[in-house]
Amino acid sequence: MPGPDPLDDAVERMLSGDEAAFRLVYRDVQPRLLRYLTVLVGVGDAEDVASEAWAQAFRDLDRFSGDADGFRGWVTTIGRNRAMDHVRHRNRRPVSHQPADELVDLPDPVDVEVDSLGRVQSEAAIRLIGSLPRDQAEAIMLRTVLGFDAPTAARILGKRPGAVRAAAHRGLKQLAKRLSEEP
Repeated sequence: MPGPDPLDDAVERMLSGDEAAFRLVYRDVQPRLLRYLTVLVGVGDAEDVASEAWAQAFRDLDRFSGDADGFRGWVTTIGRNRAMDHVRHRNRRPVSHQPADELVDLPDPVDVEVDSLGRVQSEAAIRLIGSLPRDQAEAIMLRTVLGFDAPTAARILGKRPGAVRAAAHRGLKQLAKRLSEEP
């Protein structure tokens, strides 16, 4: 049985108004939240959705009580809700009918020299997970990438723990199959 989460103290201090503790908690939660949101909304929109989630969490911080794991779950739930709102909004927006020829000469904002091999591999893994059915992708992200237990992931998704475990299992089997088929 694992010991107490070292971030529990920081969450307690954060709830008392300690800005340094908030930074510590943010640095722990943000990278995993961003990876999860990338699966839901894509690379281009994940940071914006995460910012909206943190803004809401900061605004509603007085409503939260609990430990570090509870805080991670609370922020992830807020992030998921913001992501679902974003997807609904994006699906209602009209698509640009600008010819692709006009876009050819636009500069590429990505500096290839700056990207590292680890980042490329992480992005490939996130894309592969993102290609699964959404229930499986979310279950895998919450359970394996963000490290939530089944009951916490179930609360975030509004499902039962057994359904989350089953979706994660099916998704992992699909990933294993796809990886074994790649050259």
